Amino acid sequence: MNAANSLKSYRRIATKTAPPGQLILMLFDGALLFLERALAGFEYDDPGQKNQTIHNNLRQAAEIIRHLNNSLNLEAGGQLAETLRRLYQYFDSRLMESNLKKKRDGVDEVLVHLRGVRDAWATMLANQGREPAPEQQDADRLLHPV
Repeated sequence: MNAANSLKSYRRIATKTAPPGQLILMLFDGALLFLERALAGFEYDDPGQKNQTIHNNLRQAAEIIRHLNNSLNLEAGGQLAETLRRLYQYFDSRLMESNLKKKRDGVDEVLVHLRGVRDAWATMLANQGREPAPEQQDADRLLHPV
C-alpha cells in the first residue's frame, strides 16, 4: 500500500471512530484547507486553472460549511446555535459571491472568521472534563446525537 492510500485509509478510520466534537473540528480543518487552496488559485496565471482551482475548492469548503450548518441542533443549542446558523449562512453567501465574481475578499473574510470559530471549538474540546462553563454546556447541546 502506498503512502497516499495509507493516508486515505487512516482518514476513513479516523472519521468513523472519532467522537462528535472531534468530527466537527475535522470539518473545520477541512473547510480551512479548501479555503487556503482556493486562495492559492487566485495566484495562477492560466485562467482555466485559476477558475477551476477557485471553483472546486470554494465548492468543497461551502459544502462543509453547509454540513456544519445542517448539523446544528437549534432546539437544544439555543441562542448559540441560532448565531452559528446565521454565521454559516453568511459564510456560504460570501463564498458563493467570491466564486461567481472570482474575487478573493469574501474568501479572506470567511477564512479569518472560520479560523476563530475553529479555534474556539478546539479550546472547548481541550477543556472537556473540567468544570464546564455555561458556554461549553450550550456548545455540547449544539449537535444532534450521532
